[in-house]
Amino acid sequence: MSTPNDPHDPNGAVPVTDPTSSGTTTAPGPDTSAPEADTARADAAADRPAGFLERMYNGEGGFAFVGHRRRWFTIFGIVVVACLVTILVRGFSLGIDFEGGTRMTVPPDNGADETSVSRTFHDATGVEAQSTQVVGSGASQTIEITSERLSNDQVDKARVALFNAFHPKDNNGQVTPDAIGDSTVSESWGGSITKRMVIALGVFLLLIFAYIAIRFERDMAISAIVALLVDLIVVSGIYSLVGFEVSPATVIGLLTILAYSLYDTVVVFDKVRENTADVFGSTRSTYGEQVNLAVNQTVMRSINTSLFSIVPIASLLVVAVWLMGVGTLKDLALVQLIGVIAGTFSSIFLASPLLVTLKSVQKAYREHDAKVARARELAASGAGPLGRADVSGDRPADGAATATAGEPGTGAATAVDPAATAADADRGAVVARSSSVLTSGTDGDAPAGDPTVTDDTTPGDAAGTARRTVRPPSTPTTDSGRSWRPGM
Repeated sequence: MSTPNDPHDPNGAVPVTDPTSSGTTTAPGPDTSAPEADTARADAAADRPAGFLERMYNGEGGFAFVGHRRRWFTIFGIVVVACLVTILVRGFSLGIDFEGGTRMTVPPDNGADETSVSRTFHDATGVEAQSTQVVGSGASQTIEITSERLSNDQVDKARVALFNAFHPKDNNGQVTPDAIGDSTVSESWGGSITKRMVIALGVFLLLIFAYIAIRFERDMAISAIVALLVDLIVVSGIYSLVGFEVSPATVIGLLTILAYSLYDTVVVFDKVRENTADVFGSTRSTYGEQVNLAVNQTVMRSINTSLFSIVPIASLLVVAVWLMGVGTLKDLALVQLIGVIAGTFSSIFLASPLLVTLKSVQKAYREHDAKVARARELAASGAGPLGRADVSGDRPADGAATATAGEPGTGAATAVDPAATAADADRGAVVARSSSVLTSGTDGDAPAGDPTVTDDTTPGDAAGTARRTVRPPSTPTTDSGRSWRPGM
């Protein structure tokens, strides 16, 4: 049992010395059960700044994707021009499936490597090998040589020279010339495959363009198509610059990543359409600000989708290059990896900013931006908070928002019957009354903290039009000074 002077009082009391007496008195400890303490802790938690990742996941990153659109356009423009120049100057390294040629494979026995095999091939045929690479792994590993199309005599000479140099073994372990494989694709067959590839790509793009035109309105469709074409140019330019071989697997991967890029753009544009559905009904934000908000709200989803797409693609690339050495898988994984990265950047930094640029040259959107700017000037000068757009003309509502009956307002909204026409002085009286209600929090006998609805007739209205004033609940001011205000 503790005494009042016990320094370990379970109630939290602390013994202190009274200078006017010889004894000690006990000062009461803090009352943690007080509502004020709970309120203070809640306020402190609410005021704690959110971390970067938390703001990203909540769509509150506040990144100026649209505000810096000139910068993004410049970057994309430089990249696109560089890719086009690379394509025109260097061209593509087409596989034998497209332009025809000869492919030979040699098991890596008796010191056979890429350099020695390529040199032996050239000495026997007089033709320079276009590429020499290791394909496969383990017992199935071979050295693959590709070149222009060889005649039957040249193929026989190359086979004999490679066998005499390396004495390769077949799958049964027997040293035989049959261990060396060869295949030839004629130029006519390769040209036919190339033609079919171009037709398939063109049909795919036409179907995509038709879907976008039906799915979105004109400006969104234009922005999505431009982003799609930029992705196509960037991927093609990188393939041309690095010298990756273009094979049928490359074309398949290209079609796949174009579909992914379109999906990512559709996700962002769906949010843009949702945020801007009633943009002209309010003077709180411009079209560009709502688009920027939509991008911030979806950027984390785009990043997550891209990361989860890159993980299996990277795994496929590792398996194809370092473990199996399968050329087809490598071509497919490379184009998908490049395309996913390009598609993510274009959907965030190109499609939406381009949409805002297309809208900004239209009269309706310029006029709305001017209304928003004027409403903010009035709010900054103390004329009143921002609100719904004034239906009586171009002037935004001052103070409490005025709107047609049945249209929701913000803050202390005043709904006016469509047949009512009030003088400017009477409108000012209603605004002043609404502002005083928000300040006091009570009106007559209405209890504080409850929503209050009053119907009154404003003097001077034509035919005594009834106005209905709706006030939000009044919250008592806490110790931390936080109180209700419009927009919280």
